[in-house]
Amino acid sequence: MITIIDYAVNNLNSVEKAFRSLKIPVEITDNTRKIREADKLVLPGVGAFGDAVNNLKTKKIFELLREKAETGTPILGLCLGLQLFFTESEEFGPVSGLDFIRGNVQRLPATVQVPHIGWNQLYLLKSDPLLKGVDQGSFVYFVHSYYATPFNQDYVLATTEYGTEFTAVVRKKNVWATQFHPEKSQDIGLRILHNFSLI
Repeated sequence: MITIIDYAVNNLNSVEKAFRSLKIPVEITDNTRKIREADKLVLPGVGAFGDAVNNLKTKKIFELLREKAETGTPILGLCLGLQLFFTESEEFGPVSGLDFIRGNVQRLPATVQVPHIGWNQLYLLKSDPLLKGVDQGSFVYFVHSYYATPFNQDYVLATTEYGTEFTAVVRKKNVWATQFHPEKSQDIGLRILHNFSLI
């Protein structure tokens, strides 16, 4: 069972639909008991960093996510979900995040149109179970205005380029995240979601 966390600012239905298209059991919830008992968690995200943090705290999910990460539950962050895993964001901030991965979230360069909306290539840096079957240079779909930079680049599995090169896929132990939207990235995105279900 994949448990998708509902914290009132995220892109839930399309993520649920993507998993269901793969015949993977999935549930959307903000129930802390169900989240605590979950085998795998997905933290999707569309919206502002600060609002997301506030909603996670109001729903008593913020610290629970930290507990689940520390106890080894596989967690996948999508788009804003990736950014929330980092130490701090400058979006209407600074605002502190979950701090699973030490690093900062900053706005895309003024030299490019923001938000970044569209298809960009993945530059794979490392092999990983999440990226099994994903080819070098595969295109995935982005919608975002900010990007994350980990202090330890060893956590970066893949990058992309839009005004600057930035983290597209990151992993630290049992926590994975993508800056792009797998649920909107057609076959490549579905492959990634399928891979996560097998982790």
